[in-house]
Amino acid sequence: MPLTSNHWGIGCVQVENGRIASVDPHPADPEPSPINGNIASSLNGQARVLRPAVRKGWLENGPGPSTRGEEPFVEVGWDTVIDLLADELKRVRETHGNNAIFAGSYGWSSAGRFHHAQSQLKRFLNTQGGFVRSEGNYSYNAALGLMPFILGPFRKHVAQATRWSVIAEHSELVVLFGGLAMRNAQVSDGGIAQHRLGDNLAKCAREGVRFVNFSPLRSDVLDGVDAEWIAPLPGTDVAVMMGIAHTLLDENLHDQKFLDRYTVGFDQLAAYLRGETDGIAKTPEWAAERSGIPAAKLRLLAREMAAKRTMISCAASLQRADYGEQPLWMTVSLAAMLGQVGLPGGGFTIGYGVNGNIGNIERLFRPGALPQGQRRIPDFIPVSMISEMLLHPGQDYTYLGQKRTLPNAKMVWWAGGNPFHHHQDLNRLRRAFATPDTIVVNEINWTATARHADIVLPVAAPQERTDFGAGKSDNALIPMPVCATPPGDARTEFDIYCDLSRRLGNVDDFSEGLDEHGWLTRLWEETRTAANEHGIQLPDWDTFISGDVITLPDPSPNQVFLADYRAEPDKFALPTPSGRIELHCQTIAEMKLPDCLGHASWFEPRDWAAANDRSYPLALVSGQPGTRLHSQLDNGATSVASKINQREPVLIHPKDAAKRDISDGDIVELYNARGRCLAGARVTEDIREGCVFLWTGAWYDPDFSNPDQRDRHGNPNVLTHDHRTSSLTQSTAAHSTNIEIRLPEGSVPAVQAHAPPRFTFADTSATLRKTASKV
Repeated sequence: MPLTSNHWGIGCVQVENGRIASVDPHPADPEPSPINGNIASSLNGQARVLRPAVRKGWLENGPGPSTRGEEPFVEVGWDTVIDLLADELKRVRETHGNNAIFAGSYGWSSAGRFHHAQSQLKRFLNTQGGFVRSEGNYSYNAALGLMPFILGPFRKHVAQATRWSVIAEHSELVVLFGGLAMRNAQVSDGGIAQHRLGDNLAKCAREGVRFVNFSPLRSDVLDGVDAEWIAPLPGTDVAVMMGIAHTLLDENLHDQKFLDRYTVGFDQLAAYLRGETDGIAKTPEWAAERSGIPAAKLRLLAREMAAKRTMISCAASLQRADYGEQPLWMTVSLAAMLGQVGLPGGGFTIGYGVNGNIGNIERLFRPGALPQGQRRIPDFIPVSMISEMLLHPGQDYTYLGQKRTLPNAKMVWWAGGNPFHHHQDLNRLRRAFATPDTIVVNEINWTATARHADIVLPVAAPQERTDFGAGKSDNALIPMPVCATPPGDARTEFDIYCDLSRRLGNVDDFSEGLDEHGWLTRLWEETRTAANEHGIQLPDWDTFISGDVITLPDPSPNQVFLADYRAEPDKFALPTPSGRIELHCQTIAEMKLPDCLGHASWFEPRDWAAANDRSYPLALVSGQPGTRLHSQLDNGATSVASKINQREPVLIHPKDAAKRDISDGDIVELYNARGRCLAGARVTEDIREGCVFLWTGAWYDPDFSNPDQRDRHGNPNVLTHDHRTSSLTQSTAAHSTNIEIRLPEGSVPAVQAHAPPRFTFADTSATLRKTASKV
């Protein structure tokens, strides 16, 4: 039975009549993800993109700004669409320059090492003079920006995270700020062969480790660890940490020797905690007023944390909020005050649960991957500033202490991602998507991003092409032989770019004279060479691709984060300005930013004003669902089965539901000043009173007959604001949103997100002549 690799695990593919019938769990995976249940039904579903398609208005009127998302498409042949793309690329380059081409293409894409959508696109565009890229990510961008100033590069931190096996042996207490959601641990960048977190947490429970879960959602940690659930108001974790830190300081429970030896700037932080700098002491009572957690509970927890070997975990979700840098900085500060950083089972980790491998496994070496080529255009934008770039070209902004200017994008090309999932304030994003001359999207299915494009290219799914999988933090190599032929006219992106670059006259720059098999064998030989350097002999390509998973040794099974630094801080000085942990960072202080000071600080979330005047009294939390990866394959069977009356479920507390006459299973409307969406109510005591939880990833489905273009499907990003965390990192702040919820008036429309768009016919000879004349 052929194998496939996805970001959520390995699958064994069943094929019937030339089509994928099912993808079953691999027997070696102890906790296989149910997300494989989406693959066959999605790839064979009615939303599949089968032929190249061009928006009717673009085909008839040529490139230019236009309202996108409502018009029908015209299906065309590959020769036609290649001609259109080649002419448009030439026009943009010659008229505006390559700085006018944006190919941020953020998203999880394929798990394969060669057929990786963004690498293929970026390699192609680099052979055509370059493009403007995006930098960072939506998941933990504030950490990517902040941590180098105060501790060092964040990507290295997650690779060096203390292993859960060490925590099971040495920790007495694990305090989880933002929980440790098992649904997130289903996935890992580039692939995951075995899901290990559940077993590791169960071992912690057997060893008597106590867990405390600070989260508005009870299920944000595995049931089996019997965690104490403490539910603060969303956006107040910094206040909670400061209340604990104030107790440590006030009761002389902090480790001054550690602070003196391994950190700089504690005096400034201590003055802030005492209220000497702003007149507000950050006492447990102060924290209780903001978070809703009793002051006495915070004091007791502070004493317990000081008395026991304590691991502090900060979920990445906390930094996806207003001033998201602050919970990260305060986590480091609180752990430093306890003085256990670098000890087995003590200290902190930011990012446990971001994927299934952090703290569980790491890769031994970097396998071969498709090179993206020489970067010819240095310009970029922070990934979450797409709308700003399209709506305000030429506008200045600050980023990591630098003054930058937004580029003027005339052409946008997206592959392997879905901005109408990741981005915030989708009504604003729709306005932004109306501004470019041309938007091109490579897609498997008719997602919202494809529906807002001018040219849509149908591409093969991972199971419809040959590749190999190897996760960015995994220890397995997975053969991915072709299992089925792509339906309709869908093709691999490699073949598409070969044709397009051939039309543009430089195919060898892109292909280097190799076909798909030639590239795969080259990348596999690079992988074999890397393995040889570690004393591992891998089989040749033909043997590997027809075989089973290859599991590599774990490079650091007893890893303790910052153990070397604790042992010899001078020899292993940190890559910060001082070489130490910077509890106060003079470099950031000198930037004089109003929204990120020189030490961890408290800022009130922006939407609290609307909550206080009772316009929108409920705090909205949105998170990764357990039934899909982000928005991928939302039309698959496992994802669809989790919905309520076609809508995404929204969790609401019984008391909040009763006040609004809402019953379990009702269709409800969530709304605020930014937008509205329909969802299916799930009444449960697992959510904090005063909060609602709506899963992310329902394909955006605006109802254009509704005055507010209300989303029919339950996408939370019609409600989230599009402000940044701060002017330091310019990260997304999706988790700082307040809403109201009610029963909708009148009948509700059916969801249309999983159906194809409208198609029409056109006299392509006439329209192509008209388009060519404008080009």
